[in-house]
Amino acid sequence: MNTWLSRSLDEYLAERKRENVSPHTLRNYAIDLDQFAEFLLRSNLPDAREIDVFLLREWLADLHERGLSAVSIRRKVSCLRSYFHFLLRRGAVDRNPAKSLRLPKAPKRLPEVPSEEQTNRLVDGVAADTLGRWFPERDLLIFELLYGCGLRVSELAGLDLSDIDRSEQWIVVRGKGRKERRVPYGAKAAAALAKYLEKRSSSGERALLLNRRGKRLSARGARDIVALYARILEGDSSLHPHSFRHAYATHLLSAGADLRSIQELLGHAQLSTTQKYTQVSLTDLMAVYDRAHPKA
Repeated sequence: MNTWLSRSLDEYLAERKRENVSPHTLRNYAIDLDQFAEFLLRSNLPDAREIDVFLLREWLADLHERGLSAVSIRRKVSCLRSYFHFLLRRGAVDRNPAKSLRLPKAPKRLPEVPSEEQTNRLVDGVAADTLGRWFPERDLLIFELLYGCGLRVSELAGLDLSDIDRSEQWIVVRGKGRKERRVPYGAKAAAALAKYLEKRSSSGERALLLNRRGKRLSARGARDIVALYARILEGDSSLHPHSFRHAYATHLLSAGADLRSIQELLGHAQLSTTQKYTQVSLTDLMAVYDRAHPKA
């Protein structure tokens, strides 16, 4: 790889890491930029200042020809815009050519949300401890926090003991970009937390959730636990940690919570992100109408 390109990519990724970008996002940036670098190599790798919108349109056409989805292409363009903005601030380029790229329209997809009945049935199944798991108290707490607090799995795995205020029943959550928010938890989560802490080893590990080695449970480990219970108890391999975040928001909205409050609880930067749950609720309402109304 050309020296300037290799160096600039490393410096860009290092800056994003200092900005506390999540490891998952950072990994996607690295993949997207490596693929862009491969395209430049096939194009005889011009100097950074020679990269113009016409070359980037060729790159965009290449992505379309490879059959990438609109969502993937939008992510790659967004990454490239950020990268050229970084080069512009460093004086390596005179303009940001990626800003002129037209984004493909992303299909509007509503999140798949488990019903209240299914969600509660699964959590109750975990509480029944019928699988003979190594640490059922920890497993139950995972589900209670995912559904009871609407946490992302990375936020769940990142919780420390010091983030829990048991007297006020609040959790300090560090979301995307390490932005902090406070989320309340209810009686069932409090009971699950108390049972878990009674059994949790006092190893000196600051993480709330521990694995078999007494170390912090990873986000991947939490996903595997959710997938195991969902597959065995519900026979549904499509359920994952984010399903419970969707359920949390949708069920709150159905119960009368306002969008602004849900936005704060979820840690969404934009209200428009939260508004998709309005459409989910309307879809569910129409399904009930179609099933129940004699004139439907």
